[in-house]
Amino acid sequence: MSCGKPHETDCAEVLAEVWLFLDHECDDARRKLLERHLDECTPCLAEYGLDEKLKKLLATKCSGEHAPDGLKNRLRQSIRDIVLETAEVTVESGPEGTVVEVRTSRLEQSF
Repeated sequence: MSCGKPHETDCAEVLAEVWLFLDHECDDARRKLLERHLDECTPCLAEYGLDEKLKKLLATKCSGEHAPDGLKNRLRQSIRDIVLETAEVTVESGPEGTVVEVRTSRLEQSF
């Protein structure tokens, strides 16, 4: 996805990482970069808002029971892997920081 405006970070890359952003699972530098993009890109901000509302709804409806930490970690990793695979994104962490690569970006919507 692209809103057609030039950004430091591509829209598809930001949307692929929105759940990492929501879960505070990216480092501070990456978080600031994603936050800066969301501040200047209305379509991505709208998508982020939908994901944020969904996360809050799930937390509200599922807050009575607590899953074991091991299960939560496995679920998070599975979701992360599926999102990254579907978006054709690779994330590599190393001593110099996190590198995110988007091979292709495509968003299909039905109306």
